[in-house]
Amino acid sequence: MWQDIVSVWQGMQSSLGWTEALIAIGFSVVFSLIVYFMYQLFYGSRHIGAGVNRMFLMGGPAITVLFLGIQTSIPLSLGLLGALSFVRFRTPVKDPAEIGFLLLLIACSIGASSGNFMVTALLLVGVFIILGVKWLLRDRAALGARGSMMLSLDQAAFDAVESRVKGVLAAKFRGLNLESMSVVDGRVNLQYQFKQKAGFDWTAFASEMNRTTAPATVEIFVG
Repeated sequence: MWQDIVSVWQGMQSSLGWTEALIAIGFSVVFSLIVYFMYQLFYGSRHIGAGVNRMFLMGGPAITVLFLGIQTSIPLSLGLLGALSFVRFRTPVKDPAEIGFLLLLIACSIGASSGNFMVTALLLVGVFIILGVKWLLRDRAALGARGSMMLSLDQAAFDAVESRVKGVLAAKFRGLNLESMSVVDGRVNLQYQFKQKAGFDWTAFASEMNRTTAPATVEIFVG
């Protein structure tokens, strides 16, 4: 009886030792924490994502264990692909930036499971530097970017306020360019492109436009 228990236990043993497994999972936890805090620092304040960071602390070690389990077994790897094909996410990823963080988490988990700790650390340092530079230059980068805006006014009042509206737009925006003009359901729609300005006060701009077109109202759509 005892020999049977010993043989069953030996059959359950992994080719990976306890020390190697603990080191791999430990590094995976550390890497997951770093990715989590990078997400919070560079992205979390925007509050437009699907909240994928909530799975980082569990997902990183879980992915590492999966790769530790299948790295020496082709049948297990094929079975894992079949099992994951049934997974369906109810909440879609809303921003491509979240896909980048997911890929970073997966790369770190694979690096921890394969023992490539130095390469994974260099990856994290490189991504942190790139995101940090992008964050520092966010205002300067916005100066060269172009935005789009559509104004919608009542057709009957458009002729009276056209010159005043053009004057306000010319004073507020640089590189202003009229892309299209259309008349739909008695309203004139003007589509503009302009050079974006950091810290532009859209609320004050909307108030000024409404004063300019009064008593008519203007609808402003910004993209």
